[in-house]
Order: sequence, then C-alpha cells, then structure tokens
Amino acid sequence: MAVYPCFPTWFPAAVRCSLTFLRTDIVLTPKKVSCLGCSKGYALWRTHSSSASSCSSEPPPAGLCASSETVGHYDRLVQCGSLREDPQQRRVLQQLVHLQETLKDYSNSVYLRLNSKDDSGGLEKVKDSCVTSDENTGGAPTEKEKPTPPPPPPPPPKGFYIYGDVGTGKTMLMDMFYSRVEHVHKKRVHFDGFMLDIHKRIHWRKQSLPKRRLGKMFTYDHISLVAMEISNETCLLCFDEFQVTDIADAMILKQLFEMLFKTGVVVVATSNRPPDDLYKNGLQRDTFLPFIDVLKEYCQTICLDSGIDYRRLDKAAAGKLYYLVGEPGAEAFLDTLFEELALRQKSVTGPRVLTVQGRDVTLEKTCGSIADCTFDELCSRPLSASDYLEMARLFDTVFIRHVPMLTLSLKDPARRFTTLIDNFYNYKVRVVLLAAAPLDQLFVHSGGEDERDRQLLDDLGLSGDAAEHLTLFTTEEEIFAFQRTVSRLMEMQTASYWMEGDRSISKKHMNIHHRLPDKHIPPGNTAPH
Repeated sequence: MAVYPCFPTWFPAAVRCSLTFLRTDIVLTPKKVSCLGCSKGYALWRTHSSSASSCSSEPPPAGLCASSETVGHYDRLVQCGSLREDPQQRRVLQQLVHLQETLKDYSNSVYLRLNSKDDSGGLEKVKDSCVTSDENTGGAPTEKEKPTPPPPPPPPPKGFYIYGDVGTGKTMLMDMFYSRVEHVHKKRVHFDGFMLDIHKRIHWRKQSLPKRRLGKMFTYDHISLVAMEISNETCLLCFDEFQVTDIADAMILKQLFEMLFKTGVVVVATSNRPPDDLYKNGLQRDTFLPFIDVLKEYCQTICLDSGIDYRRLDKAAAGKLYYLVGEPGAEAFLDTLFEELALRQKSVTGPRVLTVQGRDVTLEKTCGSIADCTFDELCSRPLSASDYLEMARLFDTVFIRHVPMLTLSLKDPARRFTTLIDNFYNYKVRVVLLAAAPLDQLFVHSGGEDERDRQLLDDLGLSGDAAEHLTLFTTEEEIFAFQRTVSRLMEMQTASYWMEGDRSISKKHMNIHHRLPDKHIPPGNTAPH
C-alpha cells in the first residue's frame, strides 16, 4: 500500500506546495525517516546498492558481531528500505564494532599516569616509596632490595582513519558506532571545531603564564599540556572531516596527537583524503610529514569508496530551495518563504550582532532562528570557521542570496563558502540559495591570476614554478573541497534534511555539545564529557 507523507502545519506552504513524492515502505516523521515496522529510523540515505569490494587491505575479524546491536541496527535499516546493502559499508562497520567491544571497559588512566605533566611543563617525577637510599640503609642497596619495576602496559587500542570519496556513508557509519559506544568519556566533533578549541586552550595557557623576570628563563610546553587536558576529559575522540589546510594547524598536529595517542586516547576519523594526501602541497609540508607516520602508527587506515555519491541520487526534494538570479520571481519566492517562516518566530525582523572571540559580527536581517544574508555578507568579509560555528548555533535556517560564479579571482570567498557549508551541514542548518549559476556549474576553474598571489610570491621570495606546487597558489584544494560542497548542498535540499533541521520541532537538536566544541574550561574545573 502506498504511503503519502502528511505534512504538519509548520511546514512552509511555499515549500510544501512543490513537494510531492511516493514511497511504499517509509513514513516521514517531523524528526527523521522511519521504517514501517522498525523501531529506529535514520535519515533517508540509500536508493542504490553497490557490489564493489572494500578498499581496505585488512579483512574484518572473523565471526564478529552477527548479533551486535550496531550491526543489527544496520540490518534493520537495510530490511526496511532506508538503506541498501553495501558490502564496503558492512565491512567497515564490522571493524568499528570490534573496536566498540574493546572500548567497553577501557580506561586510559594508566597511560595518563605514565605521561603526566605538571603545570610547569616538566615531567612529574614518580617516586616509589619502596626504593631505598644510602641515607636510610647505611650503605648501597643490595640487588635483592631493588624494587622490580612494573611491566609496561599493553599498547592502547588502535583507532580508525576512514577515507573515501564524498557521499559514501563514512559519517553515517561513524555516528552509528559513536552512539553505541558504552563509554561516558567520549566526544564527537567536527575537526575544524576541534582545532579552534585547541588554539583557544593554547592561547588561554599563554595568557596565564607568569611574567618573565629579568635573568630567569623557562620553557613551557603548551601543546602537550593541552593534549593532557583533553586526555583527562575523554578516552575516545571521533572526528568528522579530518582535513588540514591551515599552516597553524599543520605545525602543531604531530606534537598534539603524539601526546593524545601516548595518553591512550583512541581516535576514529573520517576524511575525503588518504593520510598521505593530508596537507598536500602545503607550505612547509616537510615539517608536517612526521604527523602522518604517527597517525598511521595509532590508527588503522580503511578506504570506503564505491565510486558512488549517494547524496546525488534521486531523493524526495523539499520543494525548490535553489534559485537562479535571472529566474523570474526568484527574489519574491525567497521573500515569501522568509516571511512565512518568520511568522512562527517569537521575535521581530532586524539586525543581530554576534560576538565571536571578542569580535562583533553583524547580520543585517534576522528573525529568531532565521537569517537572510547575502553572499558578500557571509563570504566576502574576513570571517572564519568560528564565526560560522556561532551562526550554526544560533540559526536553523539561513538564506544566502546572490552567490556568484566562483572563479580563480574569488579564491578567498570560495574557501569561506566551502567552510560555511561544511559547518552548516554538520549541524543541520537549512539553506535557501539564490545563485548566478546551477549548482554543478557554480565553481569555474578560470578567471586569471590573482594580483595578491603574485605579491605574496614576491614577499616569500618564491618563483612561479614553486607556486605551481603549493595549494596556497593553486585551486587544487578549492576544487577538491567544492566537490564535497556540491554533494552536501544537494542533500541539504531534500525533505528529510529540511525536516530534521527544524529546531522548533526537535529541541534535542539544540543539545549539540558533543558536536560543537565546548567552551574552554580552565584546568581544575570539570569539563562535560
């Protein structure tokens, strides 16, 4: 029997009138897509199956988790039609479940004691009361009196670094794993947000340093101490979108993660790039390369890439949410949709000032949890991931008008646009766009040289040949990132995404402390896990 979705009154008429679709095995609820006869739902993901074999070089552990709750949940989603069987996904999930079982009774306390540091940045001296000295024995200790050192602990469990093309289900599988790990000390965060928090913590520690006195020198290891802080807060870190594009991040990652791993933190990460391609062609990459070796040592690398972007396959659309600038009535449609959504807000339309790290960022037209912005307002100003994270916290719907074709002469705005969409997608912010070109034609690999690039080349003393191999001066990173942006924007136009992102329906979405980075809590206080 065919089942037609019954849209609640909160769904905007401007969108509702253009949304018609048919499914025989699912029912849309305001929160997510649920299967008939299934106890748990998941956002509609699969309309296509893949029979390709896994890229992983290591087979999954034999006989694992046929009865595990995580694999059972995946099986139920396949049986009721929300997902289609995918051999690669199943293989990755089986390996994640093996780690899930390992983490049940896991604690990193023994590794913390071995690597503990005091606030001065030096190693703590662990004193054993059984050790005797010349003073209390009247002579040198005999061989029998010397204490036997305890055996070293076994190495901590290896994590996973899961990479592959966009839309293959990496984040979905990691979230299935994370939600069922029976451990209170765990965190799941977007990698950009994590690194922002790291830099805040380092800055706080630098500000807290005692003033230097004349003639007295001391060293202070901020990065390792911040890593110790995090190790005290969590045993498991799950990262979405592990990518390195910032030289400030690249220079500290080895020291940061080496200490995290040594103190027993288990890392599971998703990425579009294999480890060897991280920070590819970046400035001073030679100093970054040792981090890749550390990552490979503590994380098993798995490739999940069937060559299919499931976000691009046909799904129920949430009406028309992507308009072209020259399209008749496009501006009027956006005005009507904004007014209709604004009627449900307990607020008035007007400017709003966001305070981010001591700076004020003003958005000219907002109403409650809705913001109506232009591309220039969001991407032509010097805004960063921290600004977009604050927007994601405050708004569940953002209109972005007058998005231009993104050419080489707009590299900086293009980078900000991809960062904006990455953050909005990760926190289920809904977007309505008015753009100069269709989505698959929005990024154009042309437009001539950037004058600022030539000036920077001169300042750095680099030749044009050197610039050809640096992502700072090429569009390689932008092209790679924009493939992900296009894929995500397509999913962001689906009915399931639109309804899941409505925070007026699900207040649970506002409790996203495990996704948004916690505000830094100084050492000595208790941080939420």
